[in-house]
Amino acid sequence: MQESRREISLRPLSKEDRVVLDRLREFGDAWIVGGWVRDVLSGFPSDQIADMDIATSLRPNEVKEIFPRSLMVGEKFGTVVVRVGDPDSFEYQCEVTTLRSDGGYSDGRRPENVVFGDEIGEDLSRRDFTINAMAIEPCGKMVGNDDPMGKLLDNHRGEEDLASGLLRAVGDAEKRLGEDGLRVIRAFRFLEGGENGVRTLDPWLSNAISSNLEMLEKVSKERIWDELRKILTGHHSNEIVRIMHKNGVLDKILPGVTVNLEVLHSDDHVVNLALLCSSETSDGSVLSEKLAKELRLSRKEISAICLLHGLRGLEIDTSIKSVRRFIATLDYSSRGRILDYLSGSGVKIKEFEECYHSYGELRAGGSPLIDGNLISSLTGLEAGRKLGRLKEWLHTIQVEEDIGNRDALIAIIDEIGWEESEFESWPQLSWP
Repeated sequence: MQESRREISLRPLSKEDRVVLDRLREFGDAWIVGGWVRDVLSGFPSDQIADMDIATSLRPNEVKEIFPRSLMVGEKFGTVVVRVGDPDSFEYQCEVTTLRSDGGYSDGRRPENVVFGDEIGEDLSRRDFTINAMAIEPCGKMVGNDDPMGKLLDNHRGEEDLASGLLRAVGDAEKRLGEDGLRVIRAFRFLEGGENGVRTLDPWLSNAISSNLEMLEKVSKERIWDELRKILTGHHSNEIVRIMHKNGVLDKILPGVTVNLEVLHSDDHVVNLALLCSSETSDGSVLSEKLAKELRLSRKEISAICLLHGLRGLEIDTSIKSVRRFIATLDYSSRGRILDYLSGSGVKIKEFEECYHSYGELRAGGSPLIDGNLISSLTGLEAGRKLGRLKEWLHTIQVEEDIGNRDALIAIIDEIGWEESEFESWPQLSWP
């Protein structure tokens, strides 16, 4: 197959990218590879282009000699994390990987042995998908060049597939997926085309996915969640999870979970996972435990899923008192997630949302204006559950009426008839 060698503008390169490329090329060969190439060819703006990945003919120890502060995180597999800039922060990092020719993949995740090579074509031939199997060879010096250029290396019609919106494996799809189980789910992440829409699965790749689902059992649950999280953050996660379901992937990674495909996703991966699982009849704690087991969610993610799942089927109270309780009992992040979840699940939230966004903050914030000691001195109640419940009742009134003055709240104590009712029935501050 004839190799594409057309010229590509490298203006999107950062200052640090240019320094690293020039330094590597003083001692060997270096090519830009991976997501950076794919995103530049897709016409993405600079702030949406993937981090720089570089392939080189230099061995890991040679890269380390050029950049002494590098991290040898994947030296066995030829990968070095090059760090440039302030030693206290190292805001710039990029992965530099020696050209490789892998051995067999007996464990379905990592090659049995790695043979370092010198041919970029061979290195690209062992990659997963054609749109990831392209490289750009810089032409001349990058630093100080106002219009740097590079030559595109594309032996597998990656640019053509990128233009037509097709996701296709490099070479034999069955072989590619059989080498590494993570590719079974990574394929769906690369269906995300941003403003260019959703890419189409090549029929041979689609068949290979369905026939290699067991390969996912060889992939750590952390890695599976990392890929699914990226999918659920994309512009077209709704459509992509439907394709995943059609290919049997969701049943494999979320066994025993009833998925809901008739929802509208947001840009928050936690909200979208909760929406995906919103048909589950189990309560939030049971669902979040199940998801934690299958996906290794963080504690914060588990807590958020539990909260959101408990709101399914909610008939929202649009009163001003409800809005004030919403503000007082939930942090800003949780409020946003709740609104996205309710909207995505079909709840009509427009009136509530408009009131919330126009309201601002409570006069006294979310904390009680009066404490238990003051309430005790005013009522004669001793420390205990009754005093605690009266404090909660007064706090609820403070929030619902947006009282900002302590004396005004004290005056209410004698008006609410607390001595004439059982304390177990007193209101507690909560939302909804």
